[in-house]
Amino acid sequence: MSMRVSQQITAVLGPDLQWSDEHEGMSGQVMRVTGPAGVFYVKQGPIAVAEHERLRWLKRWAAVPDIVAFDGQSLVLADVAAPSLESAAPPEIGTLMGRILRDLHAIEVGECPFDERLDVRLARADARVREGLVDTGDFDEDHVGLSPRQVHDRLIAERPAEEDLVVAHGDYTPSNVLVPPVGDPVLIDVGGLGVADRYLDLAIVVRDLRDDFGPQAVDDFLAAYGLDALDERKLGYFRLLDEMF
Repeated sequence: MSMRVSQQITAVLGPDLQWSDEHEGMSGQVMRVTGPAGVFYVKQGPIAVAEHERLRWLKRWAAVPDIVAFDGQSLVLADVAAPSLESAAPPEIGTLMGRILRDLHAIEVGECPFDERLDVRLARADARVREGLVDTGDFDEDHVGLSPRQVHDRLIAERPAEEDLVVAHGDYTPSNVLVPPVGDPVLIDVGGLGVADRYLDLAIVVRDLRDDFGPQAVDDFLAAYGLDALDERKLGYFRLLDEMF
């Protein structure tokens, strides 16, 4: 299995390549490529364009993978050669996730050119429903049995009146934070980064920490992030929104 790439990308990757879609983190249409020139990750399509734009912007504030090449369709990223927080599973995972997200959300909203507010996300969700792209097999247990259109209708009906805007990662999970032995944690899969309600991130990270690492990890996360209590209604809403993607 491999991707068709341009001559420009082929020249960067080199000959005698091994392609694999089995890798940690890096969700979406992405493959791990190994060859004489090293290890790379290759993304294609709209997500590659979105990620390229966001990586170039985000590197001012956070550690991200190095961009090796981009030809307008394919994005080549350097291998960080580090495990994710999900696989490393340190005892302080909740604290680490909280500190990293606190720093990301502290970036001034006016600095960010990418819009991921509900108008944008709900329109994108509607398009995914119409195009049959929503994977109901990946729904959380309490959403099993709902159709994509039913989920979208609920999202419209239950939309929060106001958005508490921050610069959000868009898919903030322990698998999307890499931890090198030296240096800052590295954020990956940032194609959905943009100005959005903070609960776009909070809903996903709280769900994953609670399910995979237990309530203490959630408590540690909240203490490090600086939040005394969670809005359970917004947690539920943005977790439902995540089902669309």
